[in-house]
Amino acid sequence: MLTHFENLIKKAYPAFNSRDIDTALLTFHANVQWPKAFEGGYVTGHDEIRTYWTRQWTEINPTVEPIGFNQRSNGTFEVTVHQIVNDLEGNLIFDSNVKHIYTLEDDLLRRMDIENDETN
Repeated sequence: MLTHFENLIKKAYPAFNSRDIDTALLTFHANVQWPKAFEGGYVTGHDEIRTYWTRQWTEINPTVEPIGFNQRSNGTFEVTVHQIVNDLEGNLIFDSNVKHIYTLEDDLLRRMDIENDETN
């Protein structure tokens, strides 16, 4: 049986991969903090995420597939993902596993951080 967290992830990632921002945002807290992975820093809130993703998809074509879940002792949730990033012509930029670390608030995704998976 899936946990509430896993259900959020299984809704958010396919929505992101299909560029369905509205569905992805349903899983996010109103004041979510989201990393700008290829730029550094964070965006905060639904409007900033919408703007960031919309611009990002005019520059690169990322897909992210969850492949593992783990709840950490500090209460955060770790999702190991296989991330593939191509440029808009289909050339590979990045293909590796990384860890997305989530904090939840009000049963929604409140913050995401990225850790490189050094085992690959």
